[in-house]
Amino acid sequence: MLYPRVSLYALMLAAAGIPLYIHLPRFAAVNLGIGLGVIGTVLLVIRLVDLVQDPLIGWAIDRWPGAQMLFAALAAIGLVTGFPLLFGLPEGASIAALVSVLVLLFSAYSLGTILLYGRSATLAKRPEAKELMKLAAWREGGQLTGVVLAASAPALFVALGASAQGYPAFGLFLGLLAIFTLVLTLPMWRRTPITGQGLSFAGLGQAGALRLLVLALVNSLPVAITSTLFLFFVEDRLQLPGKAGPLLILFFLSAGATVPLWAKLSNRIGPKQTLIIAMPLSIASFVGAALLSAGDLTGFALICLASGAALGADMVVLPAMFSVVLTRAGLNASAAFGIWSFAGKLGLALAAFFTLPLLERSGFTPGQTNSAEALRTLTFAYAVLPCILKLGAFGLVLTLPTEVTAK
Repeated sequence: MLYPRVSLYALMLAAAGIPLYIHLPRFAAVNLGIGLGVIGTVLLVIRLVDLVQDPLIGWAIDRWPGAQMLFAALAAIGLVTGFPLLFGLPEGASIAALVSVLVLLFSAYSLGTILLYGRSATLAKRPEAKELMKLAAWREGGQLTGVVLAASAPALFVALGASAQGYPAFGLFLGLLAIFTLVLTLPMWRRTPITGQGLSFAGLGQAGALRLLVLALVNSLPVAITSTLFLFFVEDRLQLPGKAGPLLILFFLSAGATVPLWAKLSNRIGPKQTLIIAMPLSIASFVGAALLSAGDLTGFALICLASGAALGADMVVLPAMFSVVLTRAGLNASAAFGIWSFAGKLGLALAAFFTLPLLERSGFTPGQTNSAEALRTLTFAYAVLPCILKLGAFGLVLTLPTEVTAK
């Protein structure tokens, strides 16, 4: 029951990651009357909190290894409180109220995520590369299931008759899910934690972890941008109203279905070679998305399948590589994953900060008739810019030394 519990805890945390960036811009614009540019700025400013907070959370987890059950409970309680508060905010709610709830949610997400990833060696049946990859497959499979669930739930609640685009019901649902998860997963935190040496940039550099941190940040940007703009691209650029939910589910189902395959392939040929196979799928998908015409549902569905499969490789291989190099070097993993967590969330925030104001300046308005210039800007932001960034990430993978990527 250990790995299924890991998967369930990851599922709970997933809702405060990518799905929040998918839903928040539309929720804020339609339900709260807050502009896209303001939301982009808010999300980036909140990352300043994470700049200090995430490494401190990692340090605290390593400093008090016997308190991991308490940390796990605090993370879940933060989500239990934060989700209903966020999606229950009334129209006209102040920016300060929104920021306060988002800080609570992101702090709980940071605590749970850093704990879960930083305790990889503890939660694995054996602290060795193949077992860490297996653990990663269960963890990322749970996370992707959570992303699918959270990304599609508001549309399901609307279909069941919920008001306000289904968001208040969505917030309550996520709160109940966090309570359920907390009860079922507490036993896994009774395992004796495996700890390592104190963390330093010199130690990270010698282990090869700094290279992976840079790669993680660059590689997070394309999916962060497309997650932030997905609803806009499907409904306004492709003019496929009502299809965003099913397409999003298709994308993440493809990612989830391929996670075990990528994990097995990585154990067979090595993680670097696996990424070299997977990343061109993502690059080709961005090129294809830029060339689509309005109404091309089949073409975009194929792109969702291909890009989802590529995401599956990113999610399972990169964190497992990071865990392996930290374990081999005997370093404290939670502090290191505090930096890793910040890098990932910084990517999401940068995506929102740069792309949402760019769309606003072009005259783009969600759900309205937009000019050709506004739609071209949306295409550039959704497909062309991520393609360039993914090429950069692919180049970084090619430069990884053998000792960092060995099986």
